[in-house]
Amino acid sequence: MNMRYLLKMALHSAWNRKLTLGMTVMAIALSVTLLLGVERLRDQAHQGFGLSVSGTDLVVGARTSPVQLMLYSVFRIGEATNNISWASYEKLKQHPMVAWSIPISLGDSHLGFAVLGTNQDYFRHYRYGDRLALKFASGKPFNATFDAVLGADVAKQLGYEVGSRITLSHGMGNSTNSLAEHGDKPFVVVGILKPTGTPVDRTVHVSLEAISAIHLDWVGGARAPGFQIPPQYVQKFDLQPKDVTAVLIGLKSRAAVFRVQRMVNESKDEPLLAVMPGLALEQLWQVVGVAEKSLMAVSAIVVVVSLSGLVAVIMAGLNERRRELAILRAVGAQPREILLLLMYEGIFVILVSIVTGLIALTIATLCAAPIMQSHFGISMTAGWPSLEELRLLAAMALVGLLASLFPAWMAYRLSLADGLTPRL
Repeated sequence: MNMRYLLKMALHSAWNRKLTLGMTVMAIALSVTLLLGVERLRDQAHQGFGLSVSGTDLVVGARTSPVQLMLYSVFRIGEATNNISWASYEKLKQHPMVAWSIPISLGDSHLGFAVLGTNQDYFRHYRYGDRLALKFASGKPFNATFDAVLGADVAKQLGYEVGSRITLSHGMGNSTNSLAEHGDKPFVVVGILKPTGTPVDRTVHVSLEAISAIHLDWVGGARAPGFQIPPQYVQKFDLQPKDVTAVLIGLKSRAAVFRVQRMVNESKDEPLLAVMPGLALEQLWQVVGVAEKSLMAVSAIVVVVSLSGLVAVIMAGLNERRRELAILRAVGAQPREILLLLMYEGIFVILVSIVTGLIALTIATLCAAPIMQSHFGISMTAGWPSLEELRLLAAMALVGLLASLFPAWMAYRLSLADGLTPRL
């Protein structure tokens, strides 16, 4: 028999068992969808993690570890770092290579959400993802001292809208009972940002002057006994901050990043640390990216189980096809051709499963893309498989080929006499 005839026979044989093989195709196709979906989601999440803050060349803070500085200043996680003086911020801002700078002040919270003090440059220059600017779902940036702008998650989870009144707590944490309230100085929500899928969504934004104002009558982290400054009188005081937590810096030329970083790290006025966000976030991903490897391992196990099902289906049908195979031998088919016949059937099932899985993945991506972008800030696009996805598909096809070899080898060993002799 020639190759073309064997292929045609394998297709007809598979079609005659379309119900059984169809269920196997669906199982393998779902495993393909899961495997590639996890890989695509992992890749996009990795990129999104690294782009929690983009367009920023340096993050400057007090001297500590780069990962700790990024965790606290960008993700609002971990222990508070020391502050840097306002004079150091002014010196950085006036450096001839600095195009823009965003001072940020952390340390207060609202019902478990971090409060970030900053200025108008935050809304003008802060970027996330693929250099996307912050946009307002409603309202506008803060202007008055006691104005607040909420991230999307804060507004959604707490049910706030423009015009809502909120109070801040001294310190960061989820326990509101253990935190002292700045209850005498309430804020008015004047803006709500659109979802970004970054820590911005879980942040309450106020002005640096507001941070100074709510602490005017506080000493050593506690309210001064017998002393209170009403909110209407805070403007009579100098509200310029004495220090800030960190500064986000954009340079006029990326080529100067190492020079400016070295200048900051060697500062003799104050112990400072300048971190390149991309490198620090990549280090951080090595720590928190263990989950992606676990997901890939689970997906690989699902693929193996699905291919085991393919072997089981072919083996189960092999005993029923003993007489069919014996007749093929009787009309002149060689054992090698019997082996090729069953291998072609297995390869056909694998290829159809891969194509079906890719189609399902494309549909799922198109449906999930808006949700992933709006809720998690992960940009997913339907397109041709990446090089890594093609490698996974090639590995899966190879494993499927090897899986189909076992039943094909069993069929190869069937003798003509064994196939024609009825078993008692």
